Amino acid sequence: MGIFSGSGDSRSGSSTELKKFNSDFKQLLIDGEMIDAGFAVQRDTLLFTNKRLILVDIQGISGRQLEYLSIPYHKITKFSVQTGSQFDLNAELKIWVGSDAIPIEKKFNKDLSIYDVQKILASHLLK
Repeated sequence: MGIFSGSGDSRSGSSTELKKFNSDFKQLLIDGEMIDAGFAVQRDTLLFTNKRLILVDIQGISGRQLEYLSIPYHKITKFSVQTGSQFDLNAELKIWVGSDAIPIEKKFNKDLSIYDVQKILASHLLK
């Protein structure tokens, strides 16, 4: 799994996949809110909407329990991207919310470009 974006970029998946995200997670969205991009990260999902970041965390061995963390973009104070070396292709995204000293961390493997994720995050934060 990887990135799903409505940007039309061939690296970003298809609009069909983006429509599926909008359909699968429609119960989380408010009126006028749309998912701009989505990333499947291991068992979890990052959803970038036009209003907020939603982290979908699959919990437990069975994966039946889900946590939905909603973060308005204006509450994100900073973020960092750590890339792996040529021998360690894993990367990590850290997001600090409000005055929390401990960031939210998501690990990525080589199948997903951390640069695509940070570009979308930056585009929402640096308006």
